[in-house]
Amino acid sequence: MSYSSTTHFQTLYKKTNPEFGFTAKTPAEFTIWQDRFRSRLRDVLGLNRIQNDLKDFQPSAYQLGEEDTGEFIRQRWVLQVEPTVPLPFILLKPKDIHGLLPLVLTPHGHSKNTELYAGIVTSPEEEQFMLEGDRDIAVQAVREGYLVIAPTTRGFGETRTEQGKTEDAQNSCRDLLVHDLLVGRTPTGDRVWDISRLLDWALESLPVDLERIAITGNSTGGTISLFAAALDERIKLSAPGSYFCTFAGSIGSIHHCECNYVPGLLTLGEMADIAGLIAPRPFMAINGKEDPIYPIDEVYKAFEQLKKIYAVSGVPENVELFVGESGHRYYKAGVWQFMRRYFSQK
Repeated sequence: MSYSSTTHFQTLYKKTNPEFGFTAKTPAEFTIWQDRFRSRLRDVLGLNRIQNDLKDFQPSAYQLGEEDTGEFIRQRWVLQVEPTVPLPFILLKPKDIHGLLPLVLTPHGHSKNTELYAGIVTSPEEEQFMLEGDRDIAVQAVREGYLVIAPTTRGFGETRTEQGKTEDAQNSCRDLLVHDLLVGRTPTGDRVWDISRLLDWALESLPVDLERIAITGNSTGGTISLFAAALDERIKLSAPGSYFCTFAGSIGSIHHCECNYVPGLLTLGEMADIAGLIAPRPFMAINGKEDPIYPIDEVYKAFEQLKKIYAVSGVPENVELFVGESGHRYYKAGVWQFMRRYFSQK
């Protein structure tokens, strides 16, 4: 016999019996499932360990600069999310603010997206790349009249390792993963922690409407958008781009960055189960029909399961899938009208 790694790994996945694979039939069973699953997921991601280690730590923020683009205000900030982790973020604000506004968090993925999301480019080629893939996500949101936080994703930018900065590596995700694993943490858990601390700061410092808080980003930004909303219920709407799929059919069968992997995740549930922790809050998955690393057939499979969860939660109308005609990129065509539908009701 010849060894087939694909056969071996897919056999492992098929034999897995997820502890929190969704089987609830009633709203009461749904609530019990969510509470138990959310607690276990926090533990597996390392969030409970982070919270315990930092129980006496108080995050603080300081502003680095501000510019008036003529269309909106763009500020640079740093939030100390851990005693040893200063996390840069860009804040976009409408020029005229009256009353409380919706807040949108826009975590980025594997490229220079912190800057691109906020509309900052250094060449015509970079601008073309940004506009062709709808990658100026934070700018799109502020044009909708929302407050926007475009954070650095942990392991990128100023949070790369010293070697990563010296070599101008795109990211330090592998280093982040292996060191996290030694102490019972994960990159996904770190990044969810950062989003929650940014949200703490925003609610203390900005005129935010508590009932209109959303998160959306592409690729790894989509990963963060899904997990953060699943675990932080203050986020009222989630729209992950180029991420929602099945684990077995995406990161379990196609090469991805190491930061995607969480020990034992499939023994808890599939991606649709994790997205089900967002229900009954509105959820839109944004995917490309030709995305090579999140195959569209697996996306549809996951979405069918997620629809069942939303049906049991009592709001089948609160979950949607938008499929763009191209590949691994953001698609703004569906997301902002989806967000308007819910935010305009408040």
